Amino acid sequence: MAAALGLFVVGYPLMMALAWIGLAVAYTITREWPERWLARPPQLPGARSPSAIPVSVLIPCFNEGDTLAETIASACRLDWPEWEVIAINDGSSDDTGSQLEALTDLQPRLRVVHLASNQGKALALRAGALLARHEFLLCIDADALLDPQALAWMVRHLEANPHIGAVTGNPRIRNRTSLFGRLQVGEFSMIIGLIKRAQSMLGGLFCVSGVIGLFRRSALSSVDFWSADCLTEDIDITWKLQRSGWQVAYEPHALIWILMPETLVGLWKQRLRWAQGGQQVLVANADLLFRPRQWQLLPLLIEPLLSLIWAYALIAAILLSLAGGLGSFGSALSPHGLALVLLSVSALQFTVSFWLDRPYDRGLGRNSVWMIWYPFAFWLLCFFASVVALPRVIWGLVQQRRKPGAVSDRARWVSPDRGRRI
Repeated sequence: MAAALGLFVVGYPLMMALAWIGLAVAYTITREWPERWLARPPQLPGARSPSAIPVSVLIPCFNEGDTLAETIASACRLDWPEWEVIAINDGSSDDTGSQLEALTDLQPRLRVVHLASNQGKALALRAGALLARHEFLLCIDADALLDPQALAWMVRHLEANPHIGAVTGNPRIRNRTSLFGRLQVGEFSMIIGLIKRAQSMLGGLFCVSGVIGLFRRSALSSVDFWSADCLTEDIDITWKLQRSGWQVAYEPHALIWILMPETLVGLWKQRLRWAQGGQQVLVANADLLFRPRQWQLLPLLIEPLLSLIWAYALIAAILLSLAGGLGSFGSALSPHGLALVLLSVSALQFTVSFWLDRPYDRGLGRNSVWMIWYPFAFWLLCFFASVVALPRVIWGLVQQRRKPGAVSDRARWVSPDRGRRI
């Protein structure tokens, strides 16, 4: 048993990294490169056609006074014939509401919706979706800057395939003035971009990113829109769509520039929320194991489940190693041995991921030297977030069982740490 535990702890991350790399490279060669060569903007099909399908851009806002103006401006500069921008002020207590009203005089495409109190991002998005004039809804965060061609790259997926209910894009980090900022530049290529490519080859996605997602309103309506009680509404809506028969897609050419936390406290709160919300979705979709007709989604469920098991297995293995119960595996799991394994796997993974993402981010190479700290910084942060999140999710389930008829608390948001802008 101890030997099997040690083998799993050492071998699982290596096997998953190799699988991600292989599938991501296959995606790039078979899908990404041909599209880049044949459909480079501004020659994208429909991008400049008067008959192009109109789109509504939804921007939920809560205390976003510092970032609103540039976000709205970027959304109003899209390279597309017909679109509207709807900003939903979700009961902000700062000057978000007054700023939005002032911006309506400067941006004729902008419409503003004010909610009386903070209802949470999910309900803010629902309000915007119900008020939108168009079927296609592009949802972005209030600190994000859209690339002018992002919409053109995404819409073509919905036009070409009526079974696709959502498309997500390629977020890139704007703030790079600190170590945490530079580490996240690499993380969004090394982890997020690489895995989305790999998952696309398996026929689905674990998450349509909340910072950029294009949806069919009819698809959203068929699953009753976003869930108000889930901490990660983007993961939840992705699974609701896929389990209802809709397909989701990844478009790496659709760029959006975002701000991320650059303090340890801000990062911890964000990653803990991501971990807890992701585990909520895993629990909610555990019945997939008993539904053979939906087993095409099993890889998307099993991989994060195994990663969670691995996190706790690592704790057990370290404790056993300190107690001398892992034998020859004890040396492999020592800080020195584990560090070598992580560094080797990380080096291969970020080298390939940087190579795949280099056309989208001119400053990517300059941040590669900082990725040596990834296993010691972000990897540990996400590891501890996963471990801490599980008891919270279990406690939430216990509370629901104690009060089976109670309505779950809404996942209301607070304005996060946005870091320093450049």
